[in-house]
Amino acid sequence: MRELTAKSLKLNRDIAKMLPEAMEKDRLIKIGYGSGGDLKPRNGEFGVITHLPPKSRVLILGDLGECVGGMNRGGSLTVEGGCGSMLGAFQTDGRAVVERDVGDRAGFHMSGGSITIHGSAGSDTGAGMSGGALVVRGHVGSNVGAGMSGGVVIIMGSAGPTPGVGITGGKIVIAGSCPPPGHGASMRSISNSEIEDFSIHLEPLGLSVGDDALVLEAENQGISENVSPRRWVSEGFQNIGIFPSATDRLSEQFPVESGTRVMPVGKDEGGMFFQIPWLIRGDNGSSIKFPGRDRQPAMVGNDPQGNDLLIVGKDGLSNATENIVRCSGVVLDLADLPPLNDAEIEALVVSLTSSMGDSSLIFLRDGVERVEHLFRLVTELDLDGAIVHAGTPGGNRGASALPRIGLASRAMDFESQGRTIAIEMDTTPSSEDLIIAISAGCSLFVGPVPGDDELSSYISTINSGLRGWMREVGVERMDMLSRRNLRAMNMDTAAISGLRLVGFERPLPMWLGN
Repeated sequence: MRELTAKSLKLNRDIAKMLPEAMEKDRLIKIGYGSGGDLKPRNGEFGVITHLPPKSRVLILGDLGECVGGMNRGGSLTVEGGCGSMLGAFQTDGRAVVERDVGDRAGFHMSGGSITIHGSAGSDTGAGMSGGALVVRGHVGSNVGAGMSGGVVIIMGSAGPTPGVGITGGKIVIAGSCPPPGHGASMRSISNSEIEDFSIHLEPLGLSVGDDALVLEAENQGISENVSPRRWVSEGFQNIGIFPSATDRLSEQFPVESGTRVMPVGKDEGGMFFQIPWLIRGDNGSSIKFPGRDRQPAMVGNDPQGNDLLIVGKDGLSNATENIVRCSGVVLDLADLPPLNDAEIEALVVSLTSSMGDSSLIFLRDGVERVEHLFRLVTELDLDGAIVHAGTPGGNRGASALPRIGLASRAMDFESQGRTIAIEMDTTPSSEDLIIAISAGCSLFVGPVPGDDELSSYISTINSGLRGWMREVGVERMDMLSRRNLRAMNMDTAAISGLRLVGFERPLPMWLGN
């Protein structure tokens, strides 16, 4: 773990310990100020002072990094210094004030509360806003208010190129110089009633806008937002066969172990045990009930149980801390988040994991078309593993995902580092699906619960099938399976998977170089 990451985690955990008493006594938490009046400014911490609850108050001295004050739920934050990108990102309520300059994406996807920046801000200020008020006393970079659907952004200085690009709602007020608006935005003079309305945000700061200010808003109000294409798997593993190893089959009385344990990287304790290598995909952890639930974890978006993983996307960021303390780990869903750079992703990881124990698991999730980027992030951020959805927008064949995952894993040396790979499909797994996924180098198969069958009996049936296959193939543990146990049942599958073609017993020539 990098030193700055460790410092950021420690700061978050120290503030979390102080918050209950400070809120009870209505006391301001001061960071960077010594007891004797000496100053100890912070420098570069990222993903800090996030998820502030209502009635909390924090004052911090220093120049901080990315995602400071993000996911604010009603607290008050004052930064005597500057910040990096994503100040107050995904804020739902509360107040944030920064005395100096901030980076890009201030107020990114905020939906409520207020943010005041006494310096200047970078590009994409207020991008994706749906509510709240954002005031910048200085200048802003390009694309201010890009894609916003509600709320108000007030810029006292000048704006960079293409302000308001993609705006569908809300208003952008620019008191300084303003270039031509971006696509989808229109520009007009401010009205007297708007000057009065906006004074609510400006008068407490000793500011006001004149009648020469400009207002940018959507050119055509009420245009529907873009709808992302559905990610799905058009064909599973139907055309992949399972073949024995060179060894003999195992006798019926020979013990085999169909379970698997997923461990945190570099640790000997903690982790999760699976009686079969299936990570159940569900919406709510408390709704998944069956005997032996503690030995079959799930990946859920709400109310996780003690052995579950909490998957966090854009809509779940603000209330994630309430669920994280009850689960075994977290999955940050990059496929459901707006595009972020590496530093911003790491800041979100720090923010979320500050509430977790050191032995908790941390995963990233994305689609197979971005698996190389996903695995690089997992390695560079030193996380525990990755969940790869085998589907793509428009549909993808499951067999074609296997070589791409395998090559990316080998390039990042996942196996020797002890990192976990899970492949996610749209269907409930069969015992054959689990064997194929493990043989292809994955540790887990992620899939939904069956629609009709009782879950306990379904798992028992799958487990029996797994043990039967293991005895037939000749392996006593799941990790003894390999790609040598898989065969493509036709030329088409061999061409997209790189597996040995049944009967030919070798990969097709196009794959031999890989």
